[in-house]
Amino acid sequence: MARRTKSKALDTEFTMFDVVYEDGSRTSNRRVPTSLLGGLDGDEPARATIMEQDQVISERSGKPPLAIATLVRSAKSSADPVKDDRKKKRVGA
Repeated sequence: MARRTKSKALDTEFTMFDVVYEDGSRTSNRRVPTSLLGGLDGDEPARATIMEQDQVISERSGKPPLAIATLVRSAKSSADPVKDDRKKKRVGA
């Protein structure tokens, strides 16, 4: 039987971003390689990467790409203490 190797956690390879476009529409959890982020530019390289992704999407859909209004890192779902408390109550009940 073949041995399974553990894969790297998705959190270490990619950083998720929420994008709000100028028309008010929003997309969540857009993946950007973590290796592009940091340094003097901070999260600005993420904007270029997401714009490239939007260009590919627009070519496939036939619709023009939208201009990005804001770009914010997505909140991690495990950081929500309310959800964690609900899970504990269900397990202990």
